[in-house]
Amino acid sequence: MIERLQELKQEALQEISESGNVKDLDHVRVKYLGKKGPITEVLRGMGKLSAEERPLVGQKANEVREEIQTNVEKKSTELEEKALEERLEKESVDITLPGREIKQGARHPLTAVVEEIEDIFIGLGFQVTEGPEVETDYYNFEALNLPPEHPARDMQDSFYITNDMLLRTQTSPVQARTMEKHQGKGPVKIVCPGKVYRRDDDDATHSHQFMQIEGLFVDKGVRMSDLKGVLEAFVKKYFGAEREIRLRPSFFPFTEPSVEVDVSCGICGGKGCRVCKQSGWIEVLGSGMVHPRVLEMSGFDPKVYSGFAFGMGVERFALLRYGIDDIRHFYTNDIRFLDQFKWV
Repeated sequence: MIERLQELKQEALQEISESGNVKDLDHVRVKYLGKKGPITEVLRGMGKLSAEERPLVGQKANEVREEIQTNVEKKSTELEEKALEERLEKESVDITLPGREIKQGARHPLTAVVEEIEDIFIGLGFQVTEGPEVETDYYNFEALNLPPEHPARDMQDSFYITNDMLLRTQTSPVQARTMEKHQGKGPVKIVCPGKVYRRDDDDATHSHQFMQIEGLFVDKGVRMSDLKGVLEAFVKKYFGAEREIRLRPSFFPFTEPSVEVDVSCGICGGKGCRVCKQSGWIEVLGSGMVHPRVLEMSGFDPKVYSGFAFGMGVERFALLRYGIDDIRHFYTNDIRFLDQFKWV
């Protein structure tokens, strides 16, 4: 039996050395050391041996088992290290290669325009105020001197959610809400940026969703000359110190008197060109003195307080600033278009 155990050891060691992977090695281990293996069979036959032979065979069997197990573990370590080396070689990375460029985002041109306009008015003493985009009919229309049957409502084809709720058609409701919070005590000096919504056919100059920035200044003794001074300072800061403004009579239900504001054309210097339609002027915003009725509905005494308001379209200012010819570019998320404004 001792000779048989020696033969089994040699066979096992040979097969262990020839094992090319962990799976083959495990097969060898089970073959020789398993419950049905030849070494186990030898041990089961020890009952037929004499008392003198039995301890010798048992000792030899244990030595063979331990040697086989030791060699299996050693070979297993070698195979695992070899497999790891092959995997690392296969998955190796050349760290000397240049890395892939990570594209960095940038401000959207409309965001850049809004922030620039906000900064200018903050420098003039205004505060930035925001309000809900889903608005009540009262704040969107009635509080701004537009009762239910007012014909000026037809100027704004609105998105109604219920009979009393709609997507705001202007940021003016923020002004009404802010004046109401002041409970008839001035001053109120705010600009209100935000999205507005009107039912419209989208084309190069119109969109069903666009952005506005409106301003309001209410206090004792506010005059039309104050409005002109603020707007002139704003235009020169935004468009350039050489630009001029002019005020033209107009009509808005929430201001009286009302004026349209034009800025001198920066392309032709006021001489007339295609951009300004040969007039030398470009319309940029609407404004006027706050209507006494609007002051009264918001809790201010129109005999004590007066104020002015103005409103401008952000897209229009962006079109003029960057020379863009189609408002739809701002909302199509075309990376080729947006990449041009990383510098703003």
